[in-house]
Amino acid sequence: MKYLNTQKGVSLYIAIMIIVILLAIVLGTGAILLGQLKAIKGMENSIMAFYAADTGIEEVLMDRNNPILFNGHSDTLDNGASYEITVVVAPAPDNFYIRSVGEYRGTKRAIEVVY
Repeated sequence: MKYLNTQKGVSLYIAIMIIVILLAIVLGTGAILLGQLKAIKGMENSIMAFYAADTGIEEVLMDRNNPILFNGHSDTLDNGASYEITVVVAPAPDNFYIRSVGEYRGTKRAIEVVY
């Protein structure tokens, strides 16, 4: 009986330590998940910006007769994405450097084409 009297409070200490360890695991997992959610949201914005840039390239390529007319052209799409086109005459005969920069919610992506 003397042995049992010296063990008072040990089970409370062990229970609190287990709760602290579980809480640390849950908070650590939550922090990792929040970081992953932000990264996934950034990928969505990146894809939308890329497709906006692609729209600019397609617009220039639809009128192949004189692409230089599209130099400095910009437009905003229905989803809020925008693009800006830059066309430069290439050193090779009858070639053009076409660069389109798409932007969506602060994320920018560019596509360059030689035509």
